Amino acid sequence: MELDFNSKFKEAESYEEEYNSLMEIALSTLKIKCDPIVSVSIVDNRYIHRINKKYRNIDRPTDVISFAFLDDGHLYDKVLYKEGMVALGDIYISLEKAKEQAIEYGHSLKRELCFLFVHGLLHLLGYDHMNKEDEEVMFSLQEQILKERGI
Repeated sequence: MELDFNSKFKEAESYEEEYNSLMEIALSTLKIKCDPIVSVSIVDNRYIHRINKKYRNIDRPTDVISFAFLDDGHLYDKVLYKEGMVALGDIYISLEKAKEQAIEYGHSLKRELCFLFVHGLLHLLGYDHMNKEDEEVMFSLQEQILKERGI
């Protein structure tokens, strides 16, 4: 397992260890056998706004964006549950949005940044929330992973 962690924010540097632990828990929970490579970058609203506009045609900042390298549903079973290194993709998290949402939802910045990482990671692992049933599965997994980490 390899996590490529990038942040220009001093206050976010401590999250590399948290994210590694959360990724280990997620892989164990989902019984993933591959050796994944994930890149995560903590960015500002301006940066994530540009990404959101360019790739999703949404002209505003967002909290988290994931770019999965596996985009074919049939590849997930063939790759995730077999031995070997697999580049899963990139996760971008807006520190500014995380701060706003932590206040809005009444919990800590740590919880919000960890939630956003797990959310992005699950997207890289093929989970989505486009319909109610998928949302329930994905959000339940998010809470289970965070709870196991004590968050």
